[in-house]
Amino acid sequence: MKFTLSWLKEHLDTDAGLDEICTRLTEIGLEVEDVDDKAAFKPFVIARVVSAEKHPQADRLKVLMVDTGSGAPVQVVCGAPNARAGLIGAFAAPGTYVPGIDVTLAVGNIRGVESHGMMCSEKELQISDSHDGIIDLPEDAPVGQSYAAYAHLDDPVIEINLTPNRPDCTSIHGIARDLAASGLGALMTRPAPSFAVEGETPVKLTLDLDDPKLCPGFALRLVRGVKNGPSPRWMQQRLIAIGLRPINALVDITNYMTFDQGRPMHVFDAAKVKGNLTVRRAKEGETVMALDQREYKLGPNNVVIADENGIESIGGIMGGEHSGCDENTVDVLIESALWDPMNIAKSGRSLGIITDARYRFERGVDPEYMVPGLERTTELVLELCGGTPAKAEVVGYKGYEPKIVDFPYSEVKRLTGLEVSNEESKTILKRLGFTVTGSGERVSVAVPSWRPDVDGKADLVEEIMRIHGVDNIKPAPLESHAAVNGKILTTLQIRSRLAKRALAARGMLEAVTWSFIPEDQAKLFGGGSPALKLANPIAAEMSDMRPSLLPGLLSAAQRNADKGYGDVALFEVSGTYENDRPEGQRRVTGGIRRGTASLAGAGRAWSNVAKGGGKPVDVFDAKADALAVIEACGLPMGNIQIEQGGPEWYHPGRSGTIKMGPKVVLGYFGEFHPLTLEALDVSGALCGFEVYVDAMPEAKRKATRTKPALELSPFQLVRRDFAFVVDKTVEAGAIVKAATGADRKLVTGVNVFDIFEGASVGDGKKSVAIEVQIQPVERTLTDEDFEALTQKIVASVMKFTGGVLRS
Repeated sequence: MKFTLSWLKEHLDTDAGLDEICTRLTEIGLEVEDVDDKAAFKPFVIARVVSAEKHPQADRLKVLMVDTGSGAPVQVVCGAPNARAGLIGAFAAPGTYVPGIDVTLAVGNIRGVESHGMMCSEKELQISDSHDGIIDLPEDAPVGQSYAAYAHLDDPVIEINLTPNRPDCTSIHGIARDLAASGLGALMTRPAPSFAVEGETPVKLTLDLDDPKLCPGFALRLVRGVKNGPSPRWMQQRLIAIGLRPINALVDITNYMTFDQGRPMHVFDAAKVKGNLTVRRAKEGETVMALDQREYKLGPNNVVIADENGIESIGGIMGGEHSGCDENTVDVLIESALWDPMNIAKSGRSLGIITDARYRFERGVDPEYMVPGLERTTELVLELCGGTPAKAEVVGYKGYEPKIVDFPYSEVKRLTGLEVSNEESKTILKRLGFTVTGSGERVSVAVPSWRPDVDGKADLVEEIMRIHGVDNIKPAPLESHAAVNGKILTTLQIRSRLAKRALAARGMLEAVTWSFIPEDQAKLFGGGSPALKLANPIAAEMSDMRPSLLPGLLSAAQRNADKGYGDVALFEVSGTYENDRPEGQRRVTGGIRRGTASLAGAGRAWSNVAKGGGKPVDVFDAKADALAVIEACGLPMGNIQIEQGGPEWYHPGRSGTIKMGPKVVLGYFGEFHPLTLEALDVSGALCGFEVYVDAMPEAKRKATRTKPALELSPFQLVRRDFAFVVDKTVEAGAIVKAATGADRKLVTGVNVFDIFEGASVGDGKKSVAIEVQIQPVERTLTDEDFEALTQKIVASVMKFTGGVLRS
């Protein structure tokens, strides 16, 4: 939000200087981002052309002798057609930076004649677009004095960083109100406009909307017989100072009102409006050529103002070119309307239009100023363009019902620690426009129409705090602890860190992807429910909260591959969303590997081939990563079970489910289904996993934290091989579990080393070979001991899996 110092002082009666005003703005929460004190204009001085002779070597150039008021006249070569003896204009000496041509002047030689500076045009000083000749000032202009001071170009420009919750300060009047409330001067109010009206506004307005909130009110007035031309110099200078280009008086008035009062206005050339106006939803595929010379395709989500010709304006955002006002406008329709902030924000974002009107309407303008804003705009039109106003047409507006907040003064002390008297709190609120009724420790506060951001007690405390002074809050040290602090991080935080370290140690790189993904991707990974749709997405392709980390990681891997980095291993530890309740947010560790980015080594280097690397990643890489996460988080790996198959986005024959017990699902891993990759437009060899960190059970607390003494058996480890014939549906893990349970004291490990299927073992059968590690602990085992253990192992496998020892 930009404004000039003199503009502010039209609303604020104060003797405070620039520095004091800027300091106070920041103190009350309107942080000053930049101050342009117009130092660039200071070198330009008023000068008189003493003589003007034709250049000896150029027909279109003249050699001027210029009196700058500081001594002998200086010689200047000038090509302006209006250069003449006696002209008074703006002079720039060598060393001056001229903003309009982006040049720092030096003594020049033009066609053999030296030039010591230049006489400037308005365009060269960025005052206007006029470049037909140099500036021509009245004869009484003081030679030798600052041109900036004479032309009021030395008015400092202040820019504040306005937070979205302060729509009242999108106007200079609102900023002045805050400064006055802080004690820096008094707020100046203009008398209500007073002018005679003649007749009715012939153009009628209809609100044809299924939802009245889309346009809560609309005011319209016709002014006949206006003379539209350039706006006055003072208005142009203010608009230029804040970065706006003057167009014509009618348009400049609407821009002036937008910043002066925070009330966006719009003007239609009445001669170009056919029939009556209707506020409605746009029809699918309707188009409009807007004032920015671009055509926009609209739909039912966009609210428009239309006549019999079609759309004349995108409501609250931008007017149409067809009905715009120009130098030929005689009768003008002035519009002052209210629009739904949410709809304005969505429409502006979907159309890619950023305007000062949208900036204010999507934050919320003062509804009570809709009609007064029309009156003030009419007054300016009559003052600058003349004309005869008709009676205003007001439709839809039902008045403002103020919010009432029950406010105990004690909340100020409780929430801020500030000692503010009840009387001071009441005074601050009244200065800000709040109405306070009641007495004692508890009062009722009515919120003014220009403060839609104030809802409850805490908001009122914030208002009192910032005006009283945030700097008055005394710093207080944190409470010191007599002993060493206890555990700070939660178990979930600790496990998240351990998971990151484990995957980084396995050569994977951490990525941070968006929590929002397209709807089709969300549905592909089990999400896409209406509850997880964003009400106001930052982009059309970020419409849903992600149900999985994998879509973002897969897309990131493809982007790397598109840039030549195909062998990547990425992981992320973050949140996924199953529903819109707190318990629906999961803490997940996810990762993917692409190309040849296996732990053995990636790429085509001969050293990788020698190590067994260089092969495409597969399900076993994903399985190893997932188990590494679980092991790093401290879960007992002996209780982990692997079941074949996973969610539908994995390959059905090359994926698995990780469980702890029959019910607790810890995660999934595998190679991705080809249809999933095709839908994501991702190619290459890819595998991945997800482990639910929040699903891991808490470790049981032990009575003592002392580790047991390490005991190593003095007896030699013995390995025996077994091969069992089982049904194809029997998982290898079931055989391992059965063999381990045969004698948990002697059997210390079971590994699967071969699986065979063929006619020799029978249809629907397979052979699973396991290696059993047997560790004696009390004595050396005899043949009889081994025979008895073998029988127990075979019996256990037969009991739990139906397998028989292969002969």
